[in-house]
Amino acid sequence: MSQRRRSRAAGSPAGDVGSPPSPEKSRRIQPWPALGSDRRVLALALAFRAANALLVRTYFNPDEHWQCLEVAHRIAFGYGHLTWEWKRGLRSYLHPLIFAALYKILALLHLDTPWFMVMAPRLLQSVFAAFGDLYLYKLSKCIFDVQVAQWTLFSQLVNWFMFFCITRTLSNSLETVLTVAGLYYWFTAIESSKGTSAVSKQQAASKQNPQSRKMALLIAALSCAIRPTSAVTWLYVGLLDFIQMKSRCHFVFLEVIPVGAIVLAVTTLLDWWMYGSQVIVPLNFLKFNLFSSGGDYYGTHVFHWYFTQGFPSMIWTFLPFAICGVVKSREWRISGLIAWVLGVYSILGHKEFRFVLPVLPLALMFSGYCLAALAQFKDKNLHGKKCLSRLQLSVILLIITNVPMALYMSLYHQ
Repeated sequence: MSQRRRSRAAGSPAGDVGSPPSPEKSRRIQPWPALGSDRRVLALALAFRAANALLVRTYFNPDEHWQCLEVAHRIAFGYGHLTWEWKRGLRSYLHPLIFAALYKILALLHLDTPWFMVMAPRLLQSVFAAFGDLYLYKLSKCIFDVQVAQWTLFSQLVNWFMFFCITRTLSNSLETVLTVAGLYYWFTAIESSKGTSAVSKQQAASKQNPQSRKMALLIAALSCAIRPTSAVTWLYVGLLDFIQMKSRCHFVFLEVIPVGAIVLAVTTLLDWWMYGSQVIVPLNFLKFNLFSSGGDYYGTHVFHWYFTQGFPSMIWTFLPFAICGVVKSREWRISGLIAWVLGVYSILGHKEFRFVLPVLPLALMFSGYCLAALAQFKDKNLHGKKCLSRLQLSVILLIITNVPMALYMSLYHQ
């Protein structure tokens, strides 16, 4: 994507992030001017998500408990109910083992009281969620600029569904964090010579880490190990750049296959050990959910549900701002990814809100782009006041429609 396109609405291109601000840029409103470093962003995210975890007390989905914490409790203490999915080898032990280790630590410290056993896993997930917020901030700054990144962080923290879901111990929550982190490393490693990089050639030459793409592949493999359906996201991302690569054989045989084989081998051996038999979880998962439509047993929706009901309910009042950001930014790679994921999941009969959670932060990034565009002053005072008024009204609208809903759904509903 050209620099000209990125600078049309939200200011200068990503290559100008580290340069002195222009007069136009200096007049733009930032939601948190004190956030001058990634460390401060992480500190804010950690504090916010910790409070988020403590405020979430309601029921959402049984998998939060039966596919994670109950399994972890059985691993750590020797008793706990396993649902039929675990008897048929449809789930990997990789995700529950994270919380089983936490339970073991609590037991060793004599902190395995009911309160700690309930809240510690969610607080641990809040740490993962905070890193997801940080990487979304960094991804936005990489693709656009720091102003867009700050408004993206605002959108991420205010959105009701992200507040309601991201600190829960669902595999989808961790998948979302890994997806955002993997996309950040992937976009910083795209070959600048192809003209598809999210950063300028000059910036890529000075900042590109040769290990970024391998890190992205490792994170993608881990995400697929936790939830095999994450391959839907990474298939799009990989194929889009594979078409324009020069060293395709090197990419496939020296990067994708080795990283994927190592992660698959480790997780398969782990599952064999935990199941006590030879089980290939990704294959069983795909057979049940994709080839036999086993998930339809839990209910089906019309094919357009994600586009007309599911995703609009999740993004809520940020939707018009996200659409505006897509049009203004012309960042078709990310917006295409959102449409691709929603489209592929629409083919399946069984649909749930949490299935498309990994693309919600990406949509909120476009909302951040739109808000950053509204924050830009014009040369004339009258026009400047008008834009500022629109920004203030937009922020008020987003807060009063999301914050009460987030608190109600997290504290009282179900």
